[in-house]
Amino acid sequence: MNSKIKVDKFVIVVFLLCMVCNMTMQAKAYESFKVSIYVRAYEVDKMKDIHWLDSTWNVISQQLEVDKIYLETHRDLLVVEDATLEQAKKFFHDRGIETAGGITYTINEANSFETFCYSNPEHRKMVQKIAEHTAKHFDEFILDDFFFTSCKSDIEIKAKGMQSWTDYRLKLMTEAGRDLVLKPAKKVNPQIKVIIKYPNWYDHFQGLGFNLEEGPQLFDGIWTGTETRDPAGNQHLQNYLSYNIIRYFDNLRPGYNGGGWVDVGGLNMGMDRYAEQLHLTMLAKAPEIILFAYHQLLDVKLSPKYRTPWQGMGTSFNYDEVTAPIRLEDGSLVEPTTMARIAGVVLKQTDKLIHKLGNPVGIKSYKPFHTAGDDFLQNYLGMIGLPMDMRPVFPEDQQVVLLTAQAAQDTEIMAKIKRQLQSGRDVVVTSSLLKAIPEKLTEVAELRCTDLKALVNDFGRYGQSGRDLLIPQVQYYTNDAWEMVSAGRPLTGGVSGYPILLRAPYATGNLYVLTIPDDMGNLYDFPANALNEIRRIMSKDIGVCLEAPSKVGLFVYDNKTLVVENFNDEPVEVRIVTGDKVMKLESLEDGTVLGPLPAGPVIQTRRPVTPKNSFRLLLLPHSYKAFRYK
Repeated sequence: MNSKIKVDKFVIVVFLLCMVCNMTMQAKAYESFKVSIYVRAYEVDKMKDIHWLDSTWNVISQQLEVDKIYLETHRDLLVVEDATLEQAKKFFHDRGIETAGGITYTINEANSFETFCYSNPEHRKMVQKIAEHTAKHFDEFILDDFFFTSCKSDIEIKAKGMQSWTDYRLKLMTEAGRDLVLKPAKKVNPQIKVIIKYPNWYDHFQGLGFNLEEGPQLFDGIWTGTETRDPAGNQHLQNYLSYNIIRYFDNLRPGYNGGGWVDVGGLNMGMDRYAEQLHLTMLAKAPEIILFAYHQLLDVKLSPKYRTPWQGMGTSFNYDEVTAPIRLEDGSLVEPTTMARIAGVVLKQTDKLIHKLGNPVGIKSYKPFHTAGDDFLQNYLGMIGLPMDMRPVFPEDQQVVLLTAQAAQDTEIMAKIKRQLQSGRDVVVTSSLLKAIPEKLTEVAELRCTDLKALVNDFGRYGQSGRDLLIPQVQYYTNDAWEMVSAGRPLTGGVSGYPILLRAPYATGNLYVLTIPDDMGNLYDFPANALNEIRRIMSKDIGVCLEAPSKVGLFVYDNKTLVVENFNDEPVEVRIVTGDKVMKLESLEDGTVLGPLPAGPVIQTRRPVTPKNSFRLLLLPHSYKAFRYK
């Protein structure tokens, strides 16, 4: 009898261990990151019908491996019932999928994202009740990126008083986060982890109450909206933002940025545009990506219209692979039907690369908290091959620091600039910053960014742009500053020219002024050789730089790896320029090796040029290559 009991106990223990191992194996779908899905309250509410839940999950899970599900409890005044939440949680737990909660604090999303009014007593009660309801069911929940306020009701106007909307909303939303969400949630569930997701429009946050100075310290974690969608949309988000914003938010509170978040936007431009958003999010070393949302992954069907004209050339993102039949674990084949399959293929492909990359490095750009000016410029610079690393604190350890108009609001900015220059290092300022603080910058050099404009299309020995570009006229005293790159209309054989990149020596360092066109998108029209000179001067801390046309991104890591990615609709030839000690580039994808090109003629400049090696490669449209340099 005792032996039978012992055997039964042994069998039970083995069974439980197998179950645990099986769940662990299921949860480890990817080597480098987690993949999660966010489910809106509308779809969570439908999960009261277990047959609907089972059938829809079957469609998604056959096409995409998923580690975690975020179940939203509220959106647009719809609150999901307790029983439905518990049933949905059990369904996913039984399949080895983690769950967490989610809240979208909207009154009516369809009405211009109508938000709660956080000085309205009735609204405050609702906000708190929703947080408490969610904390009952989960040990973690995320606030979708509507935890801001655009409300200008009579109550809010009275409460604001004489404050600016920015000052009022920053204080209001910080208090609401602390007193209406965090404290009540933790009272209900002391183990709760509350994460705030910040959207992609970071340069405008302060005007709606998102507080990047206090919020990341207040909440248990942050999340990053990496959706860039169609650059022609109202926000004009550049592809590079999907990478850059992760890096910026990482620097707000290192170690507390949970990951990125991408929705279906941009798929109208073709599969590649959606794929790039996923890929760039992971190139920034995000530990997790949330796919928004369950209904899109279920309802947006695969279509030939998503197959771009350059497919079939061997590009990185292969539509034919996406639409090929899927072999399931039991050996059967199913046809992919929805956009979930795009995410599945792209993320599996990216997963093979990410663990080989180190920590991202870039040109440090100082953005003080709650500042505007040169809005989103760093994303345009990333699109011309300048790796960006935005920081909320002035970096003191770099050979080159980039300052945009945002730095004008730092009252101590000149002391920081002079300290950088007097230590033998460089500062690059934009023409917009020069215009914002001309009197202060005269302490270094008597430069002026005037109200005058110039049309230019000829960059002299650096080539020509394909169109006329409107730029501000930067003026300086002859022989006190030097034009590194110039432009006119024409410049060669013309009668006037204007600085595009200007150098003003100070102590043992250099102040550079980078002229930004009135339309930032015209940076993409700069000729490749002009961009090459700008990259050479700004990339001293990176160790490598790019020679290429615009719309080619460079992503560099601290373990001597890099990724170069073409965002153009046509193939481009690029050169990766390294120090002269680097003798080969080894592909991280297939192990092939590139050797350096023979030394060629050097374009003469007014400053000595350090010996370099360069490596030539062809990049297909919307494709990337990854290397280790040795």
